[in-house]
Amino acid sequence: MAPTRRSSSKKERRQESEKLILAAAEKVFAEAGFGGATMQLIADMAGLPKANLHYYFPTKESLYRQVVQNIFQIWLQAADIFDQADGPAEGIGAYIDAKMEISRRHPAGSKVWASEVMHGAPVIQDYLETTLTDWTEGRADVIRRWIAEGRMDDIDPRHLLYMLWATTQHYADFGHQIETLNHGAPLSDDQWSAAKTSVKRIILRGIGAVQ
Repeated sequence: MAPTRRSSSKKERRQESEKLILAAAEKVFAEAGFGGATMQLIADMAGLPKANLHYYFPTKESLYRQVVQNIFQIWLQAADIFDQADGPAEGIGAYIDAKMEISRRHPAGSKVWASEVMHGAPVIQDYLETTLTDWTEGRADVIRRWIAEGRMDDIDPRHLLYMLWATTQHYADFGHQIETLNHGAPLSDDQWSAAKTSVKRIILRGIGAVQ
């Protein structure tokens, strides 16, 4: 059994190292962008030798792509409720809750994604054309079904999705602005709860999903 334990321990150490590197890379890419970030900056942020980064991620681009894919995978998981929900009030309401919580807990990842897209997606354009496109069309189909069932207003699903992304990710991408307008302090637990409630009320009533 000893070899199995050693193997498990080695795997756990690798996972912890990758997690540490990705967390540091997320912050550096968010602050410096892809062009301004260096592997040395990321190594310093992670508190690891630069050689360790190259062991797990041979190039800056491979590390950057992993950071971008990580935040997108988190967003995808938040959208699973679309396929399981009874209707738009439950599905879109839960999606808003999940996306805003992600903005609260992963602001740097959201900023990396936003910066990449605003610069024309030079590194992840292929990802937008495949994974994001397929995901968007799948969620649009669910929204079209709810419209056909008379459970919400007849609106363009894509514009609804764009609005959901813009609103929920605003709390990450423009977090500094929100803190400034909040007297220089991060939103408290109660304020986050109130924000989620307000966003859900505005959007769900706006699309006719609730009265």
